Formats: sequence, C-alpha cells, structure tokens
Amino acid sequence: MQFGLNSSKIINGIFLLFLLITLSKSWAQEKFPMINSERLELQLKRLSLFGINEEGGNDRVAFSDYDIEAHAYLSNYLKALGLEVSVDAAGNLIALRAGKNPTLKPIAFGSHIDAVPNGGHYDGDVGVMGAIEVLETLIENEIWTEHPLELIIFSNEEGAIFGSRAIAGKIDMATLEGKTASGYTNREGVLRLGGNPDRIMEVKRSTEEVHAFLELHIEQGNILHKNKLDIGVVEGIVGLKWWDVEIRGKTNHAGTTPMNDRQDAMIAAAQFVLSVNEIVTQMEGAQVGTVGRIQAFPGAPNVIPGKVVTSLELRDLDAEKIAQLFKMISEKANQIGEDTQTSFTFIPLDATAAPALTDKRVQEIIRKKATQLGYSHKTLQSGAGHDAQDMAVITPTGMIFVPSVNGISHAPDEYSSPDAIAKGVNVLLLSILSLDTTVFN
Repeated sequence: MQFGLNSSKIINGIFLLFLLITLSKSWAQEKFPMINSERLELQLKRLSLFGINEEGGNDRVAFSDYDIEAHAYLSNYLKALGLEVSVDAAGNLIALRAGKNPTLKPIAFGSHIDAVPNGGHYDGDVGVMGAIEVLETLIENEIWTEHPLELIIFSNEEGAIFGSRAIAGKIDMATLEGKTASGYTNREGVLRLGGNPDRIMEVKRSTEEVHAFLELHIEQGNILHKNKLDIGVVEGIVGLKWWDVEIRGKTNHAGTTPMNDRQDAMIAAAQFVLSVNEIVTQMEGAQVGTVGRIQAFPGAPNVIPGKVVTSLELRDLDAEKIAQLFKMISEKANQIGEDTQTSFTFIPLDATAAPALTDKRVQEIIRKKATQLGYSHKTLQSGAGHDAQDMAVITPTGMIFVPSVNGISHAPDEYSSPDAIAKGVNVLLLSILSLDTTVFN
C-alpha cells in the first residue's frame, strides 16, 4: 500500500513537471517567436541556383540575367505571402506589410542579392532571405506590429551601393552612366529591374519617413568565427579614402648607372609600401591601410623606373584618424623622397566614403535580444561597405553580423552555417519586434 502511494506521488510529480515544461515552452514561444531554420536553409539554396557556376561560385552580378531572374522569383514569392510588392525608380525591390497603426513610419530591413563575379552564396543573400523568413514567421504566427514593415532588396550593392545611395540622396544623374560588372550602365540596369531612371531623384527619403533600419549580414571577417561567437553587434561601418600615389625619379640604363647614382622610383615605392604598414600598425585601434596596386614605368627589366604609380587606401571608423594617418604617411613619403632623390604626389580618388555609425539605441536592442536568446555576442566594426551605411544617414540604423567560416567572403568557398544564420535571423526578428515599441526622440 505504501509503495502504491509513493508511485502515485511520483506519477503526480512527473505530470506536474511535464505540465510546467509544456507551459514554459509555450510561454517562451509566445514571448520569443522563432524562425523556421529548415525553411530558411532551403530558401538560401534556391536563391543560390540563380547564377551558380561550374566552380560552385556565384555570377549573379547586378543587372545580369541571373539578377533579373532572381528578383522576379523573389517578387513572386513575396506576393504569394500577401505582401504589397513594388519596384522603386532605383530598381529596389520593396515588400510592405501593413501595421496596426497606418500613421506610423515603417520599420525597414533588408540587404542585397547581387554578387561579385565568381562570388559566394551568403554575402547579401543571408540578409535578404533572413528578412523574408522574418516576415513569413510573423505571418504564419499572426503577429501584427504597430508599425508597417518594409523589406528592401537593394539594387547593385556590389557595384556602387547604388539602390541605398539613391534612397539616401547620395547620387546624381551622372551616377546613372556608371558601368557595372554586367556591362550595363546603372541607367540600363535600373530599367531591366523595372525601375525608372528618369525619376531616380524621387527615391530619396527624408529622416521623417523611416522609423528604423536593420541589416543582417555575414561578417566577411574572422573575428566571430575565430572566437566562437554567435552574433556581432556592429558599431559602425568604416570610412575609406583612396589615393593614387605618383612617385617620380629618373629613368636610366640599368646596366651603366651605378647603384649610388640612381633616382630609382621603384626603390622609393618599396620603402613607401613598408612605411604604410609600419605607420598603420603602430597606432592602437582597428584601422587598416593597404597598398593594393603598383605599376612601374617604362616597365622594362633593363631600365631603372623613372616613375611608379601605386595606390593607398585607408579605412577606419573615425574620419579624424584617417586624416591623421594620411598626414603621417605623407610626411614619411616626403622623407623617403629626400633620401632617394624622388618626389611623391598624392592624388585623391572619388572612391571615398564617410564613416557611418550605427545607432547606440539600436545596438543595445540587438545586444539584449542576443542575450535573451542565450547567444554570445561582441561589438565590432565593419571593414566592408554595406547598404546600412547609407540608411544610417536618414534613420536610426543597426547591423547584425553572423560568423563567416575562416573569414572568407567574395569567393566560392564563402560559408556561414545554417545554425549561425538561424541565430542571426532570430535576433533580427526579435529586434524588429522591440523596435516596434521603441520611441526615438
């Protein structure tokens, strides 16, 4: 009899425990709706088919046939979800889901699907398909936000960060004539996507038109993967400046000119390259400096180069630090010129972007949601450009990074695991829901 009583208590205890676990799971799911990671993985694979090549890479460059076909596929998919789908004058594909309060500004989120030639299948794609998965999760769970939700698939991010620049009002009519990797100009490409280049300036939005913007992206670096972290909270996207560096010496015969009587522009260039590395690395911080191109003139093996043209690129989150680094590098170049009897001229190039800081309030929302989900996270900066850097001009903006295996990107073996991507999309989902109740002053 005593045994039966104990058994009854045990059974009742197990039942209560099971009930508590069930209720706990139900409460957790209600508080934290989770995305369908299997569906997301399948969707990423489907998108990769548009432009996949024999090497396993992606040739879906902006405005190419692959890009047009992928946009059409996503447009039809979004329409099937019951969303209001349109293409703006800059060729941006936009899907709108109404909110409970139509007077509120939309919460925007998204990325791009165009790739570099023979690129990977995750750069941009993760942000787009993750954003679609967020919308699909909200729809199937019948969760309605107060704010309208706006998914933006930006045009030609890789070629010129074109679509988001148009929204930020950073382009002019001359931008339309720029050639892209597909061979089409931006004007021609916009037409191919269903845009209207003659009304391109109407795409610009004011700071009063968007409540906030979020972009999910692979890190394209190795900080998260190397340190086994789940989420990167991006504090900003670095600014960059480019220069052509012209070094002039004296062309002469390589066989008859003594070593101590030369004005060798290549020797000066070699010292310059090493000095850039030395100056950039000796300063604390995450700044980077690169000499990525060099050409000697006349370029013959038996002629001392009288001229060398090389490049200089500097990137950092602080524009003043970029200016400080350039000052130090140019002063060192002048010293090298005196020592080698050569001269240096720095020619600024148009490839310049100002640093774009993300909103600290949005950063904190991302951190809180990652913590609530039990995901490890780290605050870091982006060394690559993104659509978010232009959206940050007009609205509070945040970026969420997920790990890139071994930091590889813009290459066929670019990879982020399904688990890593799912975690990023879950953070995106919860961050959007949090932004829905956030009031920005």
